[in-house]
Amino acid sequence: MSVRHYLSIARSTVAIAALALSCAVVAAAQNPAKSSSAAAPAIWHDPGDIKLKDLLNGPGGEKDHPQLPLKFLKEDRGGKNSKFDVEDANGTKWKAKLGIEAQPEVVATRLLWAIGYFTNENYFVPNLEVKELPAHLHRGQGHVISPGHLDGARLQRHRGNEKKAANWSWQHNPFVDTREFNALRVMMVLLSNWDLKDENNAIFTDKEGQQQYLVTDVGTAFGASGKHWTEAASKNNLKEYRKARFISKIAPDYVDFNFPRRPPLLHLLVLPSYIHQVHMRWVGNRVPRADAKWLGSLLAQLSTDQILAAFRAGGYPPEKSAAFTKVVQSRIAELNQL
Repeated sequence: MSVRHYLSIARSTVAIAALALSCAVVAAAQNPAKSSSAAAPAIWHDPGDIKLKDLLNGPGGEKDHPQLPLKFLKEDRGGKNSKFDVEDANGTKWKAKLGIEAQPEVVATRLLWAIGYFTNENYFVPNLEVKELPAHLHRGQGHVISPGHLDGARLQRHRGNEKKAANWSWQHNPFVDTREFNALRVMMVLLSNWDLKDENNAIFTDKEGQQQYLVTDVGTAFGASGKHWTEAASKNNLKEYRKARFISKIAPDYVDFNFPRRPPLLHLLVLPSYIHQVHMRWVGNRVPRADAKWLGSLLAQLSTDQILAAFRAGGYPPEKSAAFTKVVQSRIAELNQL
């Protein structure tokens, strides 16, 4: 066989390979749903029509409300808050949280969910009856108002019963410098949710294999803009929430927020906690102005009635719900004036 014949065969082979590659590229472009990007990790998704969101019932809706009565399973000794596991009448398991964080967490979750952030399901149940409640809780006994009855609890579960895969870091995650992540930073400021530990963040994997990034503990909301002298002033405190300064500096390209505030010097006695709070001040600093304003445009779609409904879901009385709503709306207005 001549050299010329070999060269002819080689040219034909290259041409066929090029044609096959071209067809594959076209097919991939015409079938984007099959691309690997469909399972890319996400911290936010399009919430749809925000004006139609039901903030009274939240992401689980009315259908997912815990079915009473509840049965006590076991006490959770982890963390600082009084918590225990329960099972409702349908066999669904929930994590009950007692104390000062129970109400604000329900509200904060609904506001995050309404604008497209992934959240757990949270419901607040006042005067909660729990069957087989121990005669004495190791923590939270002060919330027992009579045998088997508590003065109120937040009940939480993750939708779809997916298992937590891992925690995620505020400083090191796939979304750093994105609009959605920067807006999440601003949401922490707006809510005054200052307990920004990585252990309060979780990654869940849904049925399609997508990793969803959540802030799973937002109970330190609606109080001071950082750790105060007392727990009662630091969270779920209308007076402190109302007087806290929101925006501290507006530059042409970025915004600084007064968050989280430096803890009182007394907290130097717990040095690691003090250092962490100071270190996390970057969360509220140098947020791109356009990203902060984008968040404002989402929140501005919520009506007064929707925000009031979120506070009602947290068990707040009407007068207090209205007062908190007014502060939230004033902060939304500041974002939209940037």
